[in-house]
Amino acid sequence: MKKTHDILVETKAALPALTASKERKNAALEAIAARLLSEQEDILAANREDVEASRSKYGEVMIDRLTLTPERIAGMAQGVREVAELPDPEGRVLRRVERPNGLVIEKTSVPLGVVAIIYESRPNVTSDAAVLALKSGNAVILRGGREAYRSNAAIVRAIHHGLEDAGLPAALVGFIEDTDHASADELMRAVGYIDLLIPRGGAGLIRRCTENAKVPCIQTGTGICHIFVDATADQDRALDIIENAKASRPSVCNAEEVLLVHQDIAEAFLPRLQKRLTSEREAKGLVPVELRLDERAARIITGTPAAEGDFDREYLDYILAVAVVDDADAAIAHIAVHSTGHSDAILTQDEANAAKFTALVDSAAVYVNASTRFTDGGEFGLGCEMGISTQKLHARGPMGLEELNSYKYIIRGNGQIR
Repeated sequence: MKKTHDILVETKAALPALTASKERKNAALEAIAARLLSEQEDILAANREDVEASRSKYGEVMIDRLTLTPERIAGMAQGVREVAELPDPEGRVLRRVERPNGLVIEKTSVPLGVVAIIYESRPNVTSDAAVLALKSGNAVILRGGREAYRSNAAIVRAIHHGLEDAGLPAALVGFIEDTDHASADELMRAVGYIDLLIPRGGAGLIRRCTENAKVPCIQTGTGICHIFVDATADQDRALDIIENAKASRPSVCNAEEVLLVHQDIAEAFLPRLQKRLTSEREAKGLVPVELRLDERAARIITGTPAAEGDFDREYLDYILAVAVVDDADAAIAHIAVHSTGHSDAILTQDEANAAKFTALVDSAAVYVNASTRFTDGGEFGLGCEMGISTQKLHARGPMGLEELNSYKYIIRGNGQIR
């Protein structure tokens, strides 16, 4: 097993090779997409081993996060090709100023350098992170979780083969083989080797990184995502949105965890919600959603009484906390206390309430009449994402190519002195 320090050294040393032309970088991404497809059987075989080893440890929702299929691998390859087609941020002039003394000052987009990502469960992150880094001019170090080790290793082999096919060094994509906590801790302390660390996983991982990292670190989100159903909401449309936000893929960070319902429609709406998410789903052979109800909601429908902390949990499961609130102001106040700043939505036909909600809810993505499930790099037109930042510096929301660049000033003169 290669030591983490050796991988850090190799990846940093390979970085100058990425001064390649935009055409060559795109050719490398195309080669990686082709390799993901041509090596699909090896990737699927490795993934089956991971899934089998995990069945006794995780529920079906988490197994779904881990599982790869031919369709998902095809989606990964398509994501690589979509990133290749996006504008290259490297070298873009963000601002140009010509001073009275003749100096020309250009604020120019440049790569961060070496980006490291620590992530859990989802092997598609391996290819997403690698291609976003490469396209934006960065080298990347990948450190996945032990539950997906075989899958990640097989995907990295395909990526390395694609890089070599394009004449670039495989070391541009470093892969940490050690899945113990010590390797993650070493990445957090790798001053001089890592320019940005991105933790992408559960609350515990993100907290460890943000509290202990000595390298710059992005706080990516646990997603306690809210939907508020206002008194004027189209109730049929609201039911569609809520079911999609909660149940289309509950294991992801943009899934809804909390529902707030205006008191004026609660008597009519909550029974419809209960039917839609429980008995109707059971009749279709789908997993019903457990409703955890505050006192006001529990007076109207049956469900599990909400316990302390139930409105502060990222369930990542078929569980939805439900509360009745007085009005839009009360919903906004509730979100201010309980949201993780990821994605929150209002369903309303009241333009004033929509404007108030979008102005006052301080989250990375704020929706009006749409599912929170759209907070995703692909859905935002970024091709894919490195992670979803819930902080405000330097990136916020889905992190794509632009968020993996910084900038520097390039100044041209003809002998000026001060």
